[in-house]
Parts: sequence; structure tokens; C-alpha cells
Amino acid sequence: LIIPLAKAFWKGNIPAELLYVAYGSAQFLAYRFMNQSLQSFSLPSVVTSFVSGAAAGAAATTVTYPLDLLRTRFAAQGPDKIYASLRSSLRDIARDEGLVGFFRGLGAGVGQIVPYMGLFFSTYETLRPSLMDLALPFGSGEATAGVLAGVFAKTGVFPLDLIRKRLQVQGPARGRFAGGKIPIYSKSVWGTGKAIVIAEGWRGLYRGLCVGLVKSAPASAITMWTYERTLKVLKSETGSSPTP
Repeated sequence: LIIPLAKAFWKGNIPAELLYVAYGSAQFLAYRFMNQSLQSFSLPSVVTSFVSGAAAGAAATTVTYPLDLLRTRFAAQGPDKIYASLRSSLRDIARDEGLVGFFRGLGAGVGQIVPYMGLFFSTYETLRPSLMDLALPFGSGEATAGVLAGVFAKTGVFPLDLIRKRLQVQGPARGRFAGGKIPIYSKSVWGTGKAIVIAEGWRGLYRGLCVGLVKSAPASAITMWTYERTLKVLKSETGSSPTP
């Protein structure tokens, strides 16, 4: 009983790990590129951070979206497994839904990540200087800024995140996900959101927010702390200027 229960908490972990590595690499690469490219326009720092974060989020989400879809579908599987392995899931989706099946809900994904990353990085870059002046252990001013930015951004765009996940489990196998309790939604973000409000009320758009914050807050802290430490090490080795 204990082993199956423990395995249930890690459903979809393999595509999730692949997603995090690929997404993080694409995200920070695009963020640094956009941030440095916008320096010549003399924009306010908060605007530069917002635009850079939004562009980075859109690029990383589009490139890695199939992995995000696989993660959601594996996590939504019940005892009656729909996909036996990662390889079989790729084969079955390609056969039953075509290439477009790997990008089901992409509109909601990009619509969610653009404001999320914009809000996250602009909030982070605004809070970080003041928090860096505090005598926090292990340079955790950056981690604290990451937590606050993550909570603010996640709460602001959570309805779109929920819509994205519900659209991801639509398709031929919809009736077998989550015990067959997932309704049929229209392909549009607006139509899906409207159906959720009608069936569950406005609170339905925030179902699972607490769990989402418990996950995203520490993840944001660790990500930004690691990013800043790695950036400082690379700059010290290359002798480059400390541009943001």
C-alpha cells in the first residue's frame, strides 16, 4: 500500500524533470538576451524586466509545451493507465490527435505565462535591491524576493493556468482522466473559463491555488537564488561587467 501511494505523488515526474531543465534553460537564455537588447532603449527598469520576462516566458513555453502537456496527462492518470510509458504516450498522441495534439491548450499556456513572467521578473527586480540590503543569511534576499514575486504572479494569473491544464486533458482519452470526471470544454480559452464559472462559480477558477502556491513559492526562491549565484560565478570567471 505504501509503495503505490508513494508512486502516486511522483506521477508524471519524468516529463516534468525534462520540462524543468529545458524550460529553465530557454527561459533564462531568452531573458538575458532580451534584457541586454532593451538596454539601448533607456526604458524604466521595471518595464525592461516585464517585457524581457514576458518574451522569455512565451518563447520557453512554446518550445517546451509538449513536455508540459505530457506532465499534466501523466499526473491526471488514474489506476486505469492511458499511457504505459513516455514513448507510448508520444506514439498514441501522434496517432490519435496528430501534431496539434501536443499543443492542446497552448493559447491558454502562452496567455498565462506572458503576464506571469512579466509580473514575476518586474516584481523580483523591484524587490531585490531593497532586500539585498538586509542582513539575511546565505544571501537569501534574492530567495525572499523570488518567493514574494512568485506568490504575486501566480495568484494573478492562476485562472489561466487552471484553464490550460483542463484543456490539456481534452481529446479522445478525456473520459479516462481523473476518473472520467473532466467535462468537455470548448477549444477556446474564453469558452472554457465561462463553462467553469457556470458550473463551479468564480471560486472554481482558483481551485487548487493554495497547492500551487506551496509548490511555486519555494521553487521560485531556489531558482532565483541559484540563478544569481551562478551568474556571479560566471561573471567572476569571465571578468564581464555586472549587467542585469
